[in-house]
Amino acid sequence: MESLARGGTRWKRFAVVMVPSVAATAAIGVALSQGALAASFSVSGQQFKVATDRLDGTGFVQYGAIDAQKGGKQVPVAVSGFSNAKIRNLCQSVVVPVPVFGDVSMKLSAGGGDTPVEAKNLYIDLDQLSADATFNNIDIGVAAGSTTKGPGMHKGDKADPGSFAQQAESATLTHVRQQAWATTAGTFKLSGLKMSVAKGKSECY
Repeated sequence: MESLARGGTRWKRFAVVMVPSVAATAAIGVALSQGALAASFSVSGQQFKVATDRLDGTGFVQYGAIDAQKGGKQVPVAVSGFSNAKIRNLCQSVVVPVPVFGDVSMKLSAGGGDTPVEAKNLYIDLDQLSADATFNNIDIGVAAGSTTKGPGMHKGDKADPGSFAQQAESATLTHVRQQAWATTAGTFKLSGLKMSVAKGKSECY
């Protein structure tokens, strides 16, 4: 951990950015014991990859929880929330196995020009992430239900409000590579949106 300025903290290429491993394990353990569900819908059985050059967010919160698949399987996740976010060069990809035909890749890109992708009340349920990250006025160890700097716990989540969480007034992530189960947002404005479908594996990274 390297202090950049008063109230600022930075981690470089951390395995799961913003979640120290011991704290994350404790948070997920509490969520499992509570039968928590991170997303207010059943997630698919497939993860998707997201890559972006830069994410500038204000009002950040993160806590551990569990996503439930349609068949009942549960997967631990770190829920990252932003009140507002601007994302440059966004790429999202998923590979869908089709019986007999083989793998089919769906890829989406946006925010590659002068206008970034904009999102409000953005929540990302992820289990892997690497990036360079800078946080301003960060609080680590606050109760999930007592956060005040971000959008708070996502409506529909059943995570324990007394479990471990962290928050910051703002966060900047660059060279982002993440693997996620779900993304939700109040509004999601995709400038320069492009989507492609191709046979075989064609992922963002």
